[in-house]
Amino acid sequence: MKNYLDFEKPIVELQRKLDELRKQSETHPLNISLSEEIAQIEKKIAETRRQVFASLTPWQRVQLARHPRRPYALDYLRATFTGFHELHGDRLFGDDRAIVGGFARLEGERVMVIGTQKGRDTKENILRNFGSAHPEGYRKALRLMRLADKFGLPIITLIDTAGAYPGVGAEERHIAEAIAVNLREMTLLGVPIIAVVLGEGGSGGALGIGVADRILILENAYYSVISPEGCAAILWKDRTAAPIAAEALRITARDLLELKLVDEIVPEPLGGAHNDPQIMTETLKVYLIRHLHEVQALSTEDRLKKRYERYRACGHFQEAPSVMAVSVGSSQPTTDQEQPLAVKAGNGEP
Repeated sequence: MKNYLDFEKPIVELQRKLDELRKQSETHPLNISLSEEIAQIEKKIAETRRQVFASLTPWQRVQLARHPRRPYALDYLRATFTGFHELHGDRLFGDDRAIVGGFARLEGERVMVIGTQKGRDTKENILRNFGSAHPEGYRKALRLMRLADKFGLPIITLIDTAGAYPGVGAEERHIAEAIAVNLREMTLLGVPIIAVVLGEGGSGGALGIGVADRILILENAYYSVISPEGCAAILWKDRTAAPIAAEALRITARDLLELKLVDEIVPEPLGGAHNDPQIMTETLKVYLIRHLHEVQALSTEDRLKKRYERYRACGHFQEAPSVMAVSVGSSQPTTDQEQPLAVKAGNGEP
């Protein structure tokens, strides 16, 4: 097992033992005891795998979402879709290879697919900027979405990014403005939009192609306003507190479904999407087709209305219990019932 994670060590140790026994069985093919022991180890591996992956912590799911062997956007474009024809450039500055997109077919239906793409090795990661898009990437995505809207093609976005690129060049070319325009324009597009979080869904970088009628998330993916490490660095001044931050942020698929920020969880093969990419791509196709047909059944007016209501409903708060506040120039506390603004100016004016 390559690229195994810390919590997978019990499985790895059993797998190594199984490999050794199989080598022995090749030199002693008639040894019945070896065959029985191999069968027992295989059963033990299956049981251990189920136990390990049935009780993953939020941080362990973040690690799975970042697994280097996990299928990326282009892997799904080759397996889940057919006839993919990539389009390049934003017609303003250049072609950002961190975002890929173009025409494709989903079970024979024409669609526009746009996704963030990471690299498998150092060379490709540099080419793809580690999946973190520049402003021209989001402008390219918007150009393709407007093209899809013009021709009445549904839009499917595949999200897998730690976030938009925060470098000087991106700031000079107005990364925040590019993402903000995408958020605004995606709410107004008349065609169906489905977004899928494949692995990492980081902050505005994910939202830049994430405004949709339906949002699906893979079982071990996460969607968050900030990475666990970034949150830990801010709140605890220590990036090693990332596991605590991951739990506090409530960024796992189950948490997001409970908070009604996503519509459905797409199950992964036991051990993660990288453990059986073929099954994963086939499973995603089934979910995409079903949700696409449901969204297409709505009229354009109803679809836009529901999309608007969906995002207006995001974020809930509760009134805090009575909070003690102190008036300026006075040591006497007042309750929030007496003082609605918590702090009162010395002249009595709020």
